[in-house]
Amino acid sequence: MRRLLILSLFILGLGFALFNFKGLANQGDFNSIVLDFREDVPAEQINDQVSAIAQQYQVSPRLNSEFSATDHVYIVSGDRTLLNTLKKSNLAKQTEYIEPNYIYKALYIPNDPDYAKQWNLRSINVEQAWDETKGNGITVAVIDTGVSRVPDLKDTKFVKGYDFVNDQIPADDDSGHGTHVAGTIAQSTNNNYGVAGIAYEASIMPLKVLSAGGGGTVADIAEAIRFAADNGADVINMSLGGRGESNIMEEAINYAYSKGVVVIAAAGNENSSSVSYPARYAHVIGVAALDAAGEKAPYSNFGAGVDISAPGGSETGMILQDTIDPETGASAIMGFQGTSMAAPHVAGVAALVKAAGITEPEEVLRVLKQSVRVVKDDPLNQFGAGHLDAAAAVKLALKGQISFNDFFRWLRDNGYLNLRFWIDGGAISLLPKIGMVLGSYLLAWFLRNYFPFAWSWSLTSGLLAGSSGLFFLRSFYIFDLPQWPFRVMGSSLPELGNIIQGSSVLNPIFASVLIPLLLIALLLGHPQLKWFAIGSTLGVASCLAVSAIVSPAVWGLGSGNLARLFLIANALLCYGLARLASKGEEKIA
Repeated sequence: MRRLLILSLFILGLGFALFNFKGLANQGDFNSIVLDFREDVPAEQINDQVSAIAQQYQVSPRLNSEFSATDHVYIVSGDRTLLNTLKKSNLAKQTEYIEPNYIYKALYIPNDPDYAKQWNLRSINVEQAWDETKGNGITVAVIDTGVSRVPDLKDTKFVKGYDFVNDQIPADDDSGHGTHVAGTIAQSTNNNYGVAGIAYEASIMPLKVLSAGGGGTVADIAEAIRFAADNGADVINMSLGGRGESNIMEEAINYAYSKGVVVIAAAGNENSSSVSYPARYAHVIGVAALDAAGEKAPYSNFGAGVDISAPGGSETGMILQDTIDPETGASAIMGFQGTSMAAPHVAGVAALVKAAGITEPEEVLRVLKQSVRVVKDDPLNQFGAGHLDAAAAVKLALKGQISFNDFFRWLRDNGYLNLRFWIDGGAISLLPKIGMVLGSYLLAWFLRNYFPFAWSWSLTSGLLAGSSGLFFLRSFYIFDLPQWPFRVMGSSLPELGNIIQGSSVLNPIFASVLIPLLLIALLLGHPQLKWFAIGSTLGVASCLAVSAIVSPAVWGLGSGNLARLFLIANALLCYGLARLASKGEEKIA
């Protein structure tokens, strides 16, 4: 029956903890703490508390501003260790809340001088997406007119590509189209030059299938798709299209899809309800174009085959990237428009989604579609699922996952990267806790001289439970789970009274002989559990004795000699009770 009760309590506690799990997204950076005193606390008492905090923790609490005096909002410099200490102190009773003074920052904005002109990147909320990922580790194949290493692609990573038009390895651009497309996907960013790209830490695989005139055969395109799939591409962008359906191309697309490659293509620029191939194939994400106002671009195809819409530009707002001027061959920041410009926006965001941990093409498409800004009235399917939203896509991709940045931030914020954490026992520090454990074993050794017995798991676990529990759990956190289950599991019996509240002041009922007396009364007739009760009694005796020396704080008795006398008296009573329970026992514990 007791085991069933304990199991039930554990399940309830675990359920409560999981119900209150908030996830790592709630973690943040801070170097100060907010203390908001209750309105009904007298000003004199607040001043006394502020002075006590300053003296005890060697800090300098201050009003947040001249407007904070009436609200009694104070700021104190400190980290998570001080935050937890203040939350556990009596100060919690006089404040409305004690919380981190989180530091919010402007969303990441690259220093590329022409980034301000890239309305298209801001329209897909790419800045918020960059807070989580920039596409590192993902390879995007650009099947186009080739890609030339213009200055603003200098820091962009490239992998081996191929020129299927001229059957050679360098896949240089002689048109400017492919280089422009590659720039939208992964232009070198935050390099004090030119413009920015969406997944600028991704790698580009240049595959030339279109000539300088912009034409290319389905055989070359199909070969390029297979090449990309066989050489590690994660995403394929095809800002190209035509009217003829091709079995060889569809077969190549299905092959790439089966290998986990996300395939994206432009819907076409004829303002027609008939989307071009390859965007119309089942395993291709077809992309329609938006203008700067978020409306369908005048030229963009629509209807069946459009899965999503993204910025493609128009006469009133072009898509800027660094490319080559087809007339001179020189590098230039140029504005293009077309569904060819819309497709690489989706390819770049697909790279971010894949970098966030979504690997299968159908799951990437699901994330892209479910994260869009929906257009409610779209009877002609001009926008597909809706407008592309990079931030929402990455957020959805990361939902339920732990990114490395989040995990590292959690480790840092909770002190796990601080050596002190590993030698700190929480409310009662490590050395007193060790003293309690050793003291309990010493008492057991004395007792054994009078009443011979052998050590056993029941006695040992009782000694630990009574003296200090698994004391390293006192300051242990798992993400945003409530801390109280760990405080309970890591507490000694005398600490249980105020453990839920996290107070370091001992409850006189628990920090006495009463619980050991109850344990022995319940378990004395059991041949082995009796020794758990005896061990717990000795552990409590040690805990109370050490507490009397180190921190004689008892609720209602203060922290002076009266509390010390109370603890010592009950420690002696516990030891006497253990001796009495052991009397006449000369067998294995």
